[in-house]
Amino acid sequence: MSEAAAWVEQSAYAQQLGILIESFDDDRVVLALPYREMNSNPGGALHGGVYAALSVVGAQAVARTALAGVAGNFHTAGLQINYLAAAIEEGVTAYAQLLRRGKELCFVQVGVRSGAGRDVSQATLMIRNNPDADAQPGPERSWVTLGDEPGKMGAGVTRAVPFIHARGLSIQHMDNGEARLAMPWQEAHGDAATGGVHEGAMLALLDTAGAMAGWALSGPGAYKASTPCMQAQVLTPPPRADLVAHARVVHRDNEIFYSDVEVSDDHHRVCARGTILYRIVT
Repeated sequence: MSEAAAWVEQSAYAQQLGILIESFDDDRVVLALPYREMNSNPGGALHGGVYAALSVVGAQAVARTALAGVAGNFHTAGLQINYLAAAIEEGVTAYAQLLRRGKELCFVQVGVRSGAGRDVSQATLMIRNNPDADAQPGPERSWVTLGDEPGKMGAGVTRAVPFIHARGLSIQHMDNGEARLAMPWQEAHGDAATGGVHEGAMLALLDTAGAMAGWALSGPGAYKASTPCMQAQVLTPPPRADLVAHARVVHRDNEIFYSDVEVSDDHHRVCARGTILYRIVT
């Protein structure tokens, strides 16, 4: 087994999601994810954070293969993912393809297809292999600590969404277009290479925080909602620590909510940042 394949199979978070390797070539990796209720939203739709995790795992597996033997530390420097459709109570397959390899960077495209054969997400990622032995710490978080008002939806969302419950996410604040979510460290979130939190788990926190900021502005209701698009950058591999995400709606255009999100560690250093486009049809 190659080091890249071992990283996929031995990372606790990939195991928790249930990711399986279907094929592993020099410039292409295919991953399978059978349906599990714990990965879903109410109604059996796969949570957006799972698509992001599949994209990260597939892209890093390709990059780790392409740059095999090159010393360094891998992380997802850039991610753009579009959610095309929902996979409901069905497994999915991720197809990761190398687009270009550089000395430290690999550009990878990852498409996810449902068991019924529909394209459900499409992502492009830039994976960096940082040659420095020690990654530079991220910047200080830019947001000011908010209050502790989970709002009308906070506690209910945690109980109602299987994916959020399985990750141990808690909504600490959710009011007036802003949300703060916490994700305590657990072994099931681990990355076999870094020993810290897996990027897939961190991006799930980022994705969920952006969505909750939208709900914090719209208020609860019998609405249809989804994440059409997410852009994110991992500034430094997340440590073995509790993580906190702060999200703020910076613009609303009818049913589309644009939320900026920062994820920081217990030293208030930013590990990742991104923008979530969330759609609530009222």
